[in-house]
Amino acid sequence: MVSLDNAVIARLESHGETFEILLDPNIVKQLRDGKEVEITDHLAVDAVFKDANKGTHPAEDKIKEAFGTDNIGEIAKRIVSKGEIQVTSEQRKEMLEAKRNRIISYIARNAINPQTKTPHPPARIELALTEVKFRVDPFKSVESQVDEAMHLLRPLLPIRFEKSRVAVKMKADDYGRCFDDLINFGIVEREEWQADGSWIGVMEIPAGVINEMTAKLNDKTRGHANVKLL
Repeated sequence: MVSLDNAVIARLESHGETFEILLDPNIVKQLRDGKEVEITDHLAVDAVFKDANKGTHPAEDKIKEAFGTDNIGEIAKRIVSKGEIQVTSEQRKEMLEAKRNRIISYIARNAINPQTKTPHPPARIELALTEVKFRVDPFKSVESQVDEAMHLLRPLLPIRFEKSRVAVKMKADDYGRCFDDLINFGIVEREEWQADGSWIGVMEIPAGVINEMTAKLNDKTRGHANVKLL
């Protein structure tokens, strides 16, 4: 369960009454996206309020009339899906900053400058989004907002999403050390072991992560990994 200090109020007006619950703000997007969530695990208080700040509750018959059930889980899902979310200014600021950083990171990892075939640094993307006055919604998914962000960025920056194919070569001992990193960065399309025991793989990766991948692998292998753009 979320603490009262970190919870937000979800409010629904129905049948002439106000119904409120206190829940974890991080679960709102999942619920609105239709994902299966055990919402009662994310409530600060296992109850429906008339005014959560005052701690008052609606009459039980009013709850049953509005929702057709007294099951707190079903009621809470209805309030979140059809109602509005009340957040403090500090909570909203933190949620907006976190979501904005995730959008910037997604674009930086997956997009390149098609003129130079190199990634745009996150700082450049952040400045451009500020210039175009991109507004982040804390309750919408990153993926849905990336489309809008890219639409606004294109008149300002040469940018597009693209995949790259790279060849990676490393020693046998380094391969075991780097296996998880390789899988996280992309898809190994083809691989083979050389006579000297070294591993060579051809991978498809998001175009924006080639520098990050090269740095990561060389850090793990003490500079012995070789990454080549095909």
